[in-house]
Amino acid sequence: MASLSSLQKSIILVLTILVAGANAADIFLTWNVSLDTTLNPITVQQPVITINGRFPGPTINATTNDFVHVNVFNDLDESLLFTWNGIQQRLNSWQDGVSGTNCPIQPGQNWRYKFQTKDQIGSFFYFPSINFQKAGGGFGAIRVNNREVIAVPFPKPEDEFDLLIGDWYYDSYQMIRSVMDTEVVAYQTIPDIMLMNGKVPFGHELTKNHESFTVTSGKTYRFRISNVGTVLSFNFRIQNHKLVLVETEGSYTNQITLDSLDVHVGQSYSVLVTMNQVESDYYIVASPKLINASANSSSLVGVGVLHYSNSMTKLSGPLPSGPDPFDLDFSIDQAKSIRWNLTTGAARPNPQGTFNVNNVTISQTFILESSTSQIRGDPRYSINNVSYRVPDTPLKLADHFDNGSGVYQLDWFPTNSANDEAAYGVSVVTGEHKGWIELVFDNTLGGFMDTWHLDGFGFHVVGIGKGKWGAEARSSYNLIDPVVRSTVQVYPGGWTAVYAFLDNPGMWNLRSQNLKNWYLGQEMYIRVHNDDPNPAKERPPPPNLLLCGKYGNGGDGSQDPVGAPARAPSPWWT
Repeated sequence: MASLSSLQKSIILVLTILVAGANAADIFLTWNVSLDTTLNPITVQQPVITINGRFPGPTINATTNDFVHVNVFNDLDESLLFTWNGIQQRLNSWQDGVSGTNCPIQPGQNWRYKFQTKDQIGSFFYFPSINFQKAGGGFGAIRVNNREVIAVPFPKPEDEFDLLIGDWYYDSYQMIRSVMDTEVVAYQTIPDIMLMNGKVPFGHELTKNHESFTVTSGKTYRFRISNVGTVLSFNFRIQNHKLVLVETEGSYTNQITLDSLDVHVGQSYSVLVTMNQVESDYYIVASPKLINASANSSSLVGVGVLHYSNSMTKLSGPLPSGPDPFDLDFSIDQAKSIRWNLTTGAARPNPQGTFNVNNVTISQTFILESSTSQIRGDPRYSINNVSYRVPDTPLKLADHFDNGSGVYQLDWFPTNSANDEAAYGVSVVTGEHKGWIELVFDNTLGGFMDTWHLDGFGFHVVGIGKGKWGAEARSSYNLIDPVVRSTVQVYPGGWTAVYAFLDNPGMWNLRSQNLKNWYLGQEMYIRVHNDDPNPAKERPPPPNLLLCGKYGNGGDGSQDPVGAPARAPSPWWT
């Protein structure tokens, strides 16, 4: 055999390194999900959803392409699902964990999720997706780290901190859920307090259990910040310290230095903070947007502590001021300043800029208007005047066995205008496989912020504006370096436009991330399908597939063989 040349040896060495770096690990987790009535984060007795006794739940710490196995034991007294907010579930919407794709895990039962962090990096979080349970806890952080062969566009920080911040109710989530189901005041229900990693604000009268981070002078730390709340956006800041924005939901951004950062419901960011101040203690603040909250007294201002390791000085004095919470121009300008870093790789070695949108052909446009309505006396949220009604049988199950027959009808939903009258419906539309879709979100919810999320895909955020969107707005789109993220905000009385490349076959949930909006009907599904039976197009059902509704034994979630319907399917339109 002829000897290899030095060039061939070099190529083999490089390929060996790349293959070794691409090897995926299997991460096995066992979760026991239960209600804890003794945890009491605000000292008032209330049930909190814990995972393995923890609130928030354990961090999922993975690397690009890892397989994550989560065996969930449901010790609640009601059904349960988990969704992995921002993890794209490549070719595998069976693991998405929302009502349209999975049968729920029944009380006393367990089910094992298996998903891959395929071609992803970044900061995300998980949470329970049904029964308004997110308002009772059950959420936790997800980190997806770079493979060693992919350079990170900033020096390795001294440490990383997960910071899950969100609004919280004093009443139990079951109580709030009952209000949502029956009373018009559901529209105006505002949470009572802001928690940081499940802990109340520093100095709050209900407890002394606040969040604190110990740091070393001169070092730089990465804070992974997620808004895990139900309705309120917040402005995040650290007293006397600058924030260097580096990543949002799986995309590296152009690094910009900020005094404060707006974070909307469902969003995640990474910021770098250098400890370059006098060794002391400093306030960490998350103050709500569009709420008249006093900076020094309101429970809705989340407060934590940044503690320098050699500090002997305790916190005192007023909280650092932030932008006017009603100043939408500030927030919009900041949002537009967040751009994609085109020169760096992320999950793959090629730069993010190789996936630009400046010359794509749009094959579909959906114009989606969020609004409130009353249907048969019930308070509801809707998209184009259609409020989603969850059928007994998951859409994905019906799609697999019967092409959706009896559960939903495809493409009746109005994708470019609102119906004249509000009504219930099972809204499922076709997304053109490997086509580019333009999604335009109009917010007509009065003075409330809205946020939108599409499972399975990233949004290229091409435009944000005031007033109602019109075709002329396309001339203002940023098609050079729009940031790619999984959740995008829509300002009151304004619009947001995104592009998405529908290269991921499956049944994908498009929803408001504001929990009450979602719970009361502001969601729909995009069916991205390819008739090619090649398994590379979409994975088959998992071997542990749960059956329910039309295909189960009375809809109890058991794994019965497919047979005659156990009960009548829900209508697709009522």
